[in-house]
Amino acid sequence: MYRTIFYFILLFSFSLFAQKHYPDLYSLVHIGDFKTVDKQVNDLLTAGVSESQQYELYFLRDLMRRIKIDFKRKKEDILPVLSKYYPSVSDQQIALWEQLKDLEYKMIDGEKFYFNHAARNLFRVNPDAKKVKEKTDGIASDELDEFLKLNIPAVFRDGRTAGEKYVHPVKMEITYKVSVKKGMVPDGETIRCWLPVPRAAEKRHREFELLSVNDDNYVVSPPDVLHSTIYMEKKANQDTTTDFEISYRFTSYSELSGISFEKAIDNKYDNLKAMLPYLGERPPHTVFTDEVKKLSEVIVGKETDPVYKAKKIYDWICDSIPWASAREYSTIPNISGYALENMHGDCGIQTLLFMTLCRYNGIPARWQSGWMLHPGSVNLHDWCQVNLPGYGWVPVDQSFGRQSFEREKERYFFLGNTDSYHMVVNDDYSSDFFPAKTYPRSETIDFQRGEVEWRGGNLYFDQWNYSMDVKYINEDEK
Repeated sequence: MYRTIFYFILLFSFSLFAQKHYPDLYSLVHIGDFKTVDKQVNDLLTAGVSESQQYELYFLRDLMRRIKIDFKRKKEDILPVLSKYYPSVSDQQIALWEQLKDLEYKMIDGEKFYFNHAARNLFRVNPDAKKVKEKTDGIASDELDEFLKLNIPAVFRDGRTAGEKYVHPVKMEITYKVSVKKGMVPDGETIRCWLPVPRAAEKRHREFELLSVNDDNYVVSPPDVLHSTIYMEKKANQDTTTDFEISYRFTSYSELSGISFEKAIDNKYDNLKAMLPYLGERPPHTVFTDEVKKLSEVIVGKETDPVYKAKKIYDWICDSIPWASAREYSTIPNISGYALENMHGDCGIQTLLFMTLCRYNGIPARWQSGWMLHPGSVNLHDWCQVNLPGYGWVPVDQSFGRQSFEREKERYFFLGNTDSYHMVVNDDYSSDFFPAKTYPRSETIDFQRGEVEWRGGNLYFDQWNYSMDVKYINEDEK
């Protein structure tokens, strides 16, 4: 049963880090002068400001809280992890790792706080530290890598047999749940929740069947809304969690583009005008900074073929920007810039850097994200699509990177192809919700875990939990 819902839509648009009213306060936040910002925010609110200014000031206050949640660790908290591999680790060594941006920290009101995953990230991004850890722990086999070693050749075999673009169907049943912690919202107040679902417009996803929703009055977002959601409302009960749960079944296909790195089919776009929305800058996260321009000269040089340009960019990020657990995107002013400043990042950070470099080099690029549903490796995930002459829009997973195959087309499978386990929820980032959300999102860029709010404000990630259960229906996928 569906219903029409009308909500008050804010008459002003709010873009995080747009710094429309208070650029100086944002600058103070990012250098960690929270006390000064808090005082100025309080003074401004007391003096009286416009509705849009008030909205932004409240978010500035929330932004500082979000950063504090991500940066909780003191030196004594990270030393046990470091000491396991460096028993006599010195202050000088720690300072060097900090200088290299391999041990991430933030100064907040004069105190040093490390990113919650800083210590573990060190052994992912610093080559020497990684070797020391491997010498101590050995090199553990990666479950996802082992799965892909079998799955990628199987996808190509299916492609040769069927002679089609979409092959290797996998049927899955998903149960997704968000639980708002008890006491987060006053008793009897309405909680609004948006849950992620596969995009109906995605050609790889077929035979979608909604099995259950624990609210009769749910709303499914229209196909032209680029974040795919099911919306629900429930009354809060302060003595229990408030649960939002859906289950559905769908069949997902792998996509083979037929991309070849041997020769160029064409290096010109037939309809360049249609590509323009995917070629320009999109502040604050896709910006052609001086660093991007200089790096592009190094990576791409005088190459003119779009396929080879994309491959050069893909290779450079594979070799230079290792994966690392990331802070929340809502706390990063420029995500592609963050990648170059810190020389590491998670899937979304790597993807936005790839997209920025592609766009600067005349290759149309657009965002995709959702979930990776590989057996044993279910998680949030981001990737993108690029448009290449002769191939059209093709998927690119920068984070999965090159695979350990001898044959080039298998090694570069995720540059132009994708598997059945990439579930698309979003065809853009920072787009609109349906119904509209009143308060700034917990995840201002992506949408995978869900979003929750009530009339008193947004409910951030520390105020609710989420879970996903995946069942593989195909006999050979169990």
